[in-house]
Amino acid sequence: MIPYSPLFRNPHLATIAAHFWPSGLDERRFPVERWTCPTELGVKVLIETQRPPAPRPEELVLVHGLEGSSRSRYMKSMARAALEAGFMVHRFNMRSCGGSEALSSTGYHSGMTGDLLALLRRRGSGPFFLAGFSLGGNVILKLAGELGERACGWIGGVCAVSTPIDLGACVRRLEESQNRLYHRRFVRRMKERTLRLNPAAEGLENVRTLRQFDDRITSPAFGFRDSSHYYDSQSCWRFLEGLRIPAVLIHAKDDPVIPSEIFDRPEVRRNPCLELLAVERGGHVGFISRRRPWFWLGPVILDWISAHSVRQPEKT
Repeated sequence: MIPYSPLFRNPHLATIAAHFWPSGLDERRFPVERWTCPTELGVKVLIETQRPPAPRPEELVLVHGLEGSSRSRYMKSMARAALEAGFMVHRFNMRSCGGSEALSSTGYHSGMTGDLLALLRRRGSGPFFLAGFSLGGNVILKLAGELGERACGWIGGVCAVSTPIDLGACVRRLEESQNRLYHRRFVRRMKERTLRLNPAAEGLENVRTLRQFDDRITSPAFGFRDSSHYYDSQSCWRFLEGLRIPAVLIHAKDDPVIPSEIFDRPEVRRNPCLELLAVERGGHVGFISRRRPWFWLGPVILDWISAHSVRQPEKT
């Protein structure tokens, strides 16, 4: 593993700085192809694809976090590292994200795997590697667990960064006073996106917390009884025992919104396909290094992919 010397010792600084740190992605060198992928009747998702001059056989799909998009800095930083290493990169926008509200009448939820699966099927036989950040990590791990043996030979592996594998525990942590900056930002952006989807949406006036939003908006929209049912049923820890392909969880122990104890679950520890890479510092999807390369996750994820890039046995 590439040594990591964190630039910031304060986890909040590491988290916030990562949102403003230049990605260095050269879109003239690697032109962006923006295209839409149909996922179900009346629904499309927006993809941003970039290709190096001589791409490797593996394709890399990046999945963003809560209220992020293909344009999030960590998505662009990871894309830069992957393109320079020779990977074709697809930056996946969850339903209604990245300015794609016109492509769907609904938003997304934390366990919505069908849209990503539709993209993989559209692209063909792979092999694919998936990298998910924060909520995107929950989505890719849940999908891999749902697929089980069917993922072998098609998906080479999944890399999940700063992942809320237990949604309920992470919402409780997010609601703590020291995280009110992140909490308020998420709630505000979720309400704004809901109104862009449906200007007549009701029930938003008194929403002040993420749990209230999920009780009043997310749960009714997707058939969950309430937020507790939603969090419990869509947390990827429930699907980890189904993993049959290599997977890695990358986590900073000082992450302000992901409690480290959720990774002590037996579902994480007992599946030999799943590896936990925990470092002392890094914040939430931060991991800015004191030395080059500044975006420490890039080479770490690519080294992990290279170690698992031998084609898996063909899927049955």
